[in-house]
This record gives sequence, C-alpha cells and structure tokens, in this order.
Amino acid sequence: MRQKLSCISPIDGSVFATRDTLPLEAARATVARVRAAQAAWAARPLQERIDLVLAGVAAVGAMNDEIVPELAQMMGRPVRYGGEFGGFEERAQYMAQIAAESLADIEVGEDATFRRYIKRIPHGVVLVVAPWNYPYMTAINTVAPALIAGNTVVLKHATQTLLVGERMAAAFHSAGVPEDVFANVFLDHDATSALIADRAFDFVNFTGSVGGGQAMERAAAGTFTGVGTELGGKDPGYVMEDADLDAAVDTLIDGAMFNAGQCCCGIERIYVHESLYDSFVAKAVALVQGYKLGNPMDPATTLGPMANVRFAAEVRAQIAEAVADGATAHIDLFAADDGGAYLTPQILTDVTHDMRVMREESFGPVVGIMKVSSDAEAIRLMNDCDFGLTASLWTADVERAARIGDQLETGTVFMNRADYLDPGLCWTGCKNTGRGGGLSVIGYQNLTRPKSYHLKKVTS
Repeated sequence: MRQKLSCISPIDGSVFATRDTLPLEAARATVARVRAAQAAWAARPLQERIDLVLAGVAAVGAMNDEIVPELAQMMGRPVRYGGEFGGFEERAQYMAQIAAESLADIEVGEDATFRRYIKRIPHGVVLVVAPWNYPYMTAINTVAPALIAGNTVVLKHATQTLLVGERMAAAFHSAGVPEDVFANVFLDHDATSALIADRAFDFVNFTGSVGGGQAMERAAAGTFTGVGTELGGKDPGYVMEDADLDAAVDTLIDGAMFNAGQCCCGIERIYVHESLYDSFVAKAVALVQGYKLGNPMDPATTLGPMANVRFAAEVRAQIAEAVADGATAHIDLFAADDGGAYLTPQILTDVTHDMRVMREESFGPVVGIMKVSSDAEAIRLMNDCDFGLTASLWTADVERAARIGDQLETGTVFMNRADYLDPGLCWTGCKNTGRGGGLSVIGYQNLTRPKSYHLKKVTS
C-alpha cells in the first residue's frame, strides 16, 4: 500500500514536495536489483569506482545554484550560507585519496611454504538512512566510501529533505554510476524495518534520533546485519582561564546557533571558568542580539526557522521549563518570532543539570552557560550526560587539553574549535549517541569485512 510523504516547508507551512512510498514488494524488487548489480560493481578496478564517485560528486556541485534555495525551502537554512557542497566535496575527495591504502591487502607473511594475507571485502548492499539537518554532507559520509569500497547503496532520505536523495542519485547516474548500483528509495518506517528484518541489506548506517536508532537495531535483531548509528548529542564546551575569550565566544556561540541549532555536534551547554564567566556571557549575549531571524530566502537573514514547528515547540518547552525553575533568559523576543518555526535564539544562565535544557538534546538555538572553578568540576559536568559525540576545549595548553580529553566520555575532542567534521578522523560517539564510525580509514573498515587467506604452496 502506498503512502504519501510530504515535505512541509518551515518558511510558511506549505507543502513543498510530495512523493509516494514504494509498496513493500516493489521495494524488495528494487533492493534485489541493487544486490544483483553488486558483484559486477565490486569487480571494477578501484580507480574506476573512485573516478565515477567523484564525477557524481562534481555533478551534485553543478546543481548547487538549484540546491541552495531548495534546501532553504525544505529545512530553513538561509541561502546566504551557500549550501553544503564544500564539506560534501571535501569528505568525498578525502575518502577517495585514502581508498587504495585503506582497502589494500594486509600482508601477514610469505615464505616458501605459505602465503598469508587479509583482504577487505565489501559487505554487499548498504542501506544509508540520512537525516535532514545536513542532508548532503551526512549522506556522502557513507555513500562515497561505500561505493568506492565496492558496495552497492540504497539511500533513504528524511521526509523533511525529501528531494535530496533524488538529486544525489540523478547526479551520480548522470556521471556514469549505474542506476542499480546507487538507488534512492522512498519508504515508510514499516517497509524499512521489514526489509532490514528480511536481511535485504548487509549493513545499515543510520543518522537520526535515539528512537530511530533503536528501531533500526530492533529490526536487525537476530539477522547479524551490522548497524552503525549516529544519534545526536548534547555537546559541551569548556572555556578555561587561559582561553582566547573572543575566539571562544565566536566559535562556541556559532556552534550553538548555526543552522538554528540543528547540528548533530552543535554546542548545547557551555562551562566557563569563573574568571572569564561574566565577560563570556556579556559577549555571547551581544553576539546573539545581532542575529537577524527571518525568511531564509532573504540574503540578509542570518538565522532561519527551525525545520519543523514541532521541533521549535520542544525547544520552547525546554526554555520555559528552565526559566520556571530559576534560569535567566538573556535574549528578548525577536520581532520575527511567530510562535511557530521561527524561534528567538536564547542564552540561559543560572541553569543546573536538573533542567531538561541541560540534559536532553535540544537541537535548536538555545544554550545554557554555567560557571565552573576547576577542571575537575568541568569534567564531571561534561560527563554528566547520556550522549557522547564531541566536546570543545578552550585553552592555550595542548597537553592540558589532551589530559582533559582523555577523561571525557565522547567521540571527538576539539581544542579551540567546534562543530566541524574532519574526514581524516573517525566520526564516532558513545553512550546514546550510538556506535560505529564513519570517514577516515576506520570508515572503510566499517564498510567492509575482513577475509583471511592462508595459502599453502605445493612443494616437491
């Protein structure tokens, strides 16, 4: 039975795009074609697969003038920021550069009697379930290395960014990647779960909510299908007494507010040493007061609406509860705040970890700031969280940052930067952020399986 998926634009609440879902049997047939194409794709020379993937990436770039306003319509990011192609291309190019070394055989030893080595073998069919907040960059994290490694890929994109998967598939097909090697599908949750339970896929990569990740793991239970998850975070920043204050304010507040706070590794709580606390708060408030909330199609807009009215409602609820419990809100209501998707960015002080805004993922333009007196206190507070994606440390002392980082329950430790994904490093998390890892050489390891060869030679 077909259901209709509708992307509701946060700009005005209108229906921007609709697509019919595939009935389960049609979806099974699509995945069967993708599986049938995998062996021939994996048999192509590595460099040929790399060249085709990079040509697909370039074809997406050629669409950027259309993509940028389309993204604004679908999820509200202002057009002034120019879309995602820079990071999209950077990640794909890096994974292409390291492919040969990452996928090379591991030679264990050879003598007159034996040859022993380990190969990296593609899983087969990889399902990529991508989120709406950075819809191109999050998808390419897995799509590019999966294809380069010899897998075929089925992409299911979020309804909020309904057209992204369609565009990516069209671009890659136009560049020469066969249609059955990279397929975009529109599926409802039940069909997705049924396919996973049927072992239609050999690996599943999911980026989204904790509930969504749990649904993926439940569907895969007992199938032995690998599931990689990245489920968001409550990422902290810690500003030490020797930090560059202006740089810390600019970077951490941008990390909290950019994309209307809808970043997986966005900064959601900040701990500032007592000697810098008052200055940090004053500068942060002044910075946010200068934002322009408005229609993302307007080049003057610096902060667009949240992607959906219900997302904004959750952030408003967290803020209201915190204020009711004693928090201080520093930003007066913006004129463009309509009580719906357009939400005033907020800085909160006098917050505690008893408040939801400091415990649960907000995924919106709000940040709580707390005063601390020592590294030990900051470490305790940063670890007092159900998530573990990134942490941002601000100090002039690299060794101090490394020591503190060693004590943090997180996937990535930043020093003097935040909210960035380095494709040379593994993108990973712990706790409710999920498990697995993308990009870097480890990304290739997760998208392939080891196969050992123990070859005894015939000797006379």
